[in-house]
Amino acid sequence: MSSIFEPAPAATGWPYYQHIIFDCDSTLSTIEGIDHLAAQPDTKQEIVALTNAAMDGEMTLGAVYGKRLELISPSRQAVLALAQHYLTHVVPGARQVISNLIEIGCDVYIVSGGLIEPVKEFGISLGVPAVNIRAVEIEYDQLSGKWWQNNPQFPEKAHNQRYLAYRHSELSESNGKAKIIQQLIGGKTGASLLVGDGVSDLMARNAVDLFVGFGGVVTREKVLHDAPIFIQSKSLLQLLAIALGNQQFYKLSKALRQSVCDSLAQQPLYFNRKTLQRHFESSFISDTELHNQT
Repeated sequence: MSSIFEPAPAATGWPYYQHIIFDCDSTLSTIEGIDHLAAQPDTKQEIVALTNAAMDGEMTLGAVYGKRLELISPSRQAVLALAQHYLTHVVPGARQVISNLIEIGCDVYIVSGGLIEPVKEFGISLGVPAVNIRAVEIEYDQLSGKWWQNNPQFPEKAHNQRYLAYRHSELSESNGKAKIIQQLIGGKTGASLLVGDGVSDLMARNAVDLFVGFGGVVTREKVLHDAPIFIQSKSLLQLLAIALGNQQFYKLSKALRQSVCDSLAQQPLYFNRKTLQRHFESSFISDTELHNQT
C-alpha cells in the first residue's frame, strides 16, 4: 500500500483520499454511547472509567466490552434512543464534512466499536450509506420485560427486552478495526484515510494510507503522540483539507474554504512527523492565498 510518508517522485501536492473512514463515539458525536446508557451515577462512573481505560490503551477493549454492558443491562428501547442522543451531540462540522466529502466523490464509512442499531441510524442521518457502516451487534433476552406481549408483527413491543449478550466481533477487540476496514475497502482503488480518537483507531493505522487522530472531544495522549496528524480543533472541518488535498479542496465553496483555513490558523494541526508537516504546508497552505483570489 502506498504511503503519504513516501510520496512517489512524480507526485505533486497533497494527495486526495478516496476512502474516508470515521470512528463514531467521540469523533462524530461528543458522547460515548455505552457510557451514555448508564443511568445510575455510581455505575456510570465505573463504566466511564472502563471506557477511558480501553480508549487510552490501558486495558484491552475485549476485557471491558461485555463487562460494561452487563453492568448496565440496557433495554432495547434505551439502545435505540442512543441514535437521537448521538444527533443531539453531533461534533461541530461533522455533518458538513461528510456531505461535502460525498459531494466531491469520496466514499465515506463508519467503523465503530459502538452498538450497531444507534450507530447505523446516526450514520444514515449524516448521509453515510447503510452498507458502509459497521458496529457491534447485541442480543436481547426475549423472555425479559413483558415478553408475552412480544409479537414479530409488532416489533415496537420488543423495546422492553433487556440486553442478553453481544455478538463477539473484531470491533469488540482493541485491534479489530483493521480487519473490518480491509473487508470494506480491500481491492478498491484510491487512497484511504481513517480518523478517530482512541487507541483502537490508532491500532488500525496500518490498514489505511493515513491515520488522523481527533482530539476535539477528548485528547488521548497515546493517540496525540503516535498519530501522524492530530486534529486539536473541536470541529472536524480541518479534515476537509487533509482528505481532499490541494486540488479537490478548491472545489468547495469559497466560504467553506475560508472557514477551514480560519480553523487551521486558530488551531493548527499537530504533526508527529516534520516531513509530513512540510509536505502539507508546501503543497497545500502555500496555495491558499492564490486560490482564495479565485
